[in-house]
Amino acid sequence: METIAPRTQVSNYLSLVTFSHTIFALPFAIIGFLLAVKLGNATFSWTLFLLVLGCMVSARSAAMAFNRYIDRDIDAKNARTATREIPAGIITPKNALWFVILTSLAFVACTWFINRLCFYLSPVALAVILGYSLTKRFTALCHLVLGVGLALAPIGAWLAVTGVFAWLPLLFSFAVLCWVSGFDMIYALQDESFDRENKLNSMPVLLGKKGALRLSEVLHVCAAVFIWLPVYTHNFGVWYCIGASLFSGLLVYQHTLVKPNDLSKVNRAFFTTNGIASVVFAVFVILELFWPL
Repeated sequence: METIAPRTQVSNYLSLVTFSHTIFALPFAIIGFLLAVKLGNATFSWTLFLLVLGCMVSARSAAMAFNRYIDRDIDAKNARTATREIPAGIITPKNALWFVILTSLAFVACTWFINRLCFYLSPVALAVILGYSLTKRFTALCHLVLGVGLALAPIGAWLAVTGVFAWLPLLFSFAVLCWVSGFDMIYALQDESFDRENKLNSMPVLLGKKGALRLSEVLHVCAAVFIWLPVYTHNFGVWYCIGASLFSGLLVYQHTLVKPNDLSKVNRAFFTTNGIASVVFAVFVILELFWPL
């Protein structure tokens, strides 16, 4: 009989923060960084690039661990989330909180070594990404707050390189805001009944499953618009158009997977489709920047 090896503490903490979901925003941070290098005429620095990646990983890890810590009692009541590390007793609340503190300090430390602007803005970024976990207790706009948190990736990476604001990375930030908010509403469909019974706020609770799906569609149309705008504002060419087409097509595809009366493919729509969309789009943006046709 085959035995399953016990999970290590490292794998427990990676699972706590669902590390694989880093794939959503990380490609857009890389896009913001490389846009700044190429269009801002900056010299590529591996040290700076690794510091930006360190910011992304540490900030997201802090946000996810705080979400699991602050929602531990809620997760324990929900059959879908009761097996998560804290309610299951795999990681103690105290250790999870220490993990939040350490990863938050790591994020601030990375910004210190990047530039003073990023360092001064780091508490604002932490307030947004940590504060998201509290929002479903008082507003159905919680999905938009999550979108804002991940939308910091491209503009943050741009600031790391240039130290100044610009419109181009903001277009990508607005795209991420709409994209993430939309697919988070799809993911929240799974907990509509639970959230309603426990007086938690979400768009599925406020609008119902059908209404939340329609709003998600609107947000994803807006995301596609922001993805396409650089073609007109900065004359991006063939590679970029291919990437934008694939990204837009995958947005449409995920809405064919989920119906108000059939949520069996939510995870496929949420993780697989969106993960592929961000990575594929980043690849074609990089081709456009460094090997244009």
